[in-house]
This record gives sequence, structure tokens and C-alpha cells, in this order.
Amino acid sequence: MSIKSVEELENILSEPTRGVIDTLGRLEGDIVLLGAGGKMGPTLAKMAKRASDAAGVNRRVIAASIFPAEKERIGLENAGVETIECDFLDQAQLNALPDAPNVVFMVGMKFGTSGAEGLTWAINAFLPGLVCMKYRNSRMVVFSSGNIYQFVPVDSGGSSEQSPIGPVGEYAMSVLGRERVFQYFSGAYDIPMTIIRLNYAVELRYGVLVDIARQVWEGRPVNVANGYVN
Repeated sequence: MSIKSVEELENILSEPTRGVIDTLGRLEGDIVLLGAGGKMGPTLAKMAKRASDAAGVNRRVIAASIFPAEKERIGLENAGVETIECDFLDQAQLNALPDAPNVVFMVGMKFGTSGAEGLTWAINAFLPGLVCMKYRNSRMVVFSSGNIYQFVPVDSGGSSEQSPIGPVGEYAMSVLGRERVFQYFSGAYDIPMTIIRLNYAVELRYGVLVDIARQVWEGRPVNVANGYVN
């Protein structure tokens, strides 16, 4: 398969499988995706909308974000996804978001955390409490990170859910803080919740394979300083 444009790639990535269509057909209510302007958010929101339409379900799919890239917001609107610009740390803006029984939390501060440790902790560990108070009557899927695990030998195969937790650095510690705050409010408000720990993503726009391919394409020496990749 030859993919010749970002639009074609997005169309392929956001195409729902039969399993996704069946699941969205059974799901009741609208979906709000918080932090949907990042790498995965637009694709996930479009897939949710396409799957709902394919299942014959009249559902609002709402993507809320600061939308650093205006083209992402326009692309979502063109796909039938409602968009709302929101500074989540502004409690008035957060509370003005529409209610929905299904919430996907994708907000996070990762890149550029050095020198902005306070903001990192506010977004990653303080905001979850505000979100849980706003959406205490919803069910939630929360995106987290595998960075909460301890370092392991590079040839070990990596961490698993049974591995001991041991975050290293401000970012990783704040991510563990996010999980703990969500876990607390899930118990306090009886919020059905699933936490998904993600590691490095790979697709045709970013990731280790893209880095290697660009070096080969541009005739540059391939950096082999790291003998293993995640």
C-alpha cells in the first residue's frame, strides 16, 4: 500500500474495525474526549464518530483541547466531530464543557517539562481531581504512561503490569500522581474507570522507525548508539 498524503493516512488510521463498530453500537450516550488535539486524539475522535455512524447511532462526539494546531480542529469539524477550545486549568471553562456519560482523558504535560515543573504537576496531578468532580457521573478511560515503572535492563523485554512502580524524574512522578488522584476519585465517587499506560507510539509521522527511515532517505548515517528500541 502506498500512502501519498496525511489525509489518506488519517483516513486509514481512523477507519473502525467491525469490533469497534459493534462496541460503539452497544455504548450508550455521547463521548467527550479531553485533550483531543494531540498526536492520538484526532484519530481516535474521528474513529469514534465513524464507528458510531456505521452502527447507526446518533451520537455527539466532542473533542475538547487547546488545539495548538488549528488544522486539527478544522479536520475534526469536517469529520463531524464537535470541537471546543478549552484551557482545562480554567475551572470555569472546564465546568462549561458539556456533560456526557463517556469521557476519554488524554490531557498531559510531557514535552518541555524542564523549567516548567509546576505546570507539569498542575496538569498531570491537579487537573484530574477537577475533571473527576466535573464528570463524577460519567465512566472514564484515562491515558497514562509506562514511565511510572522502574528502569529495566534493555534486553529484558521491558516492563509489564506486574513490574514494580518506580518513577524516575519529575514527569514520571507527576504521571503517577495523575493515576493516584484518578484512583482516589474513582473510589470516592464510584466512577467506573480504566487506566491505560501507553509507551512510545509508532506510525508514519513519528516514532523510531520514522527516525531511521528519514536518516536512510536523506543519506545520513544511521544512529546506532542505542542497541535497543522500545
